[in-house]
Amino acid sequence: MILYQPDGGYCYNSDSILLYGFITQFNPKGRMLDVGAGCGIVGLLIGRDCEVQLEAVEKQSIYAEFSRRNAQVNGIDYVLHECDFLEYSDQEGYDWIVSNPPFYHEGSARSENPMIHQARYNVHLPIDAYAQKIAKLLRPQGSAVICYDARQFAQLCSAFEAVKLRVCDVQFVHSKNDRPSTLVMFRVKKNSKSAMNVWPPLITFENDVYTPAVQAIYDKAKAHSIKCPIT
Repeated sequence: MILYQPDGGYCYNSDSILLYGFITQFNPKGRMLDVGAGCGIVGLLIGRDCEVQLEAVEKQSIYAEFSRRNAQVNGIDYVLHECDFLEYSDQEGYDWIVSNPPFYHEGSARSENPMIHQARYNVHLPIDAYAQKIAKLLRPQGSAVICYDARQFAQLCSAFEAVKLRVCDVQFVHSKNDRPSTLVMFRVKKNSKSAMNVWPPLITFENDVYTPAVQAIYDKAKAHSIKCPIT
């Protein structure tokens, strides 16, 4: 898959690729919304590989333009809503929501680039409001699959439980076997009473090369990035 991205703006990283690999293990079907689409990478990869009716929300116009272009170039049916997710409304509901949202807290070293700041920092999409909006948009048995800062996982669980979304599956990502996790991927489900299923940790590197599990995700994604000037 060819993915055009704005040079000088926020570009996708391994989080998006790993999230794609995580959600495809659930074999999603039905109506899906990609929240905070950016250049479209997560939703478009899933739309290529799974039987979903793909829609997306992206509030930054430059990224909306790139995601539309990427959908067209790769021949994927795509409906993009150019707006703030918290202001988005829909009457039908979604079977699946997928999201790699801005999750850095304001205490993190911050970028002064406004495009990058909106794409990275959760001040633009607070956890409680984010969970409430997802709950409102999901169908009765719908699921959302999300990646986030692992250090905020307790806060996430609390926010989603408060809106009756149960964390059913969770996998922590570690850069190396002896390093603490900085990324967590998880699935929440509406009206579920299931116990949490904690997956084996996903280790990214071993001897400074991708582990076989991570390399397999990259091989499946087959994503090729091309950076373009912002006009």
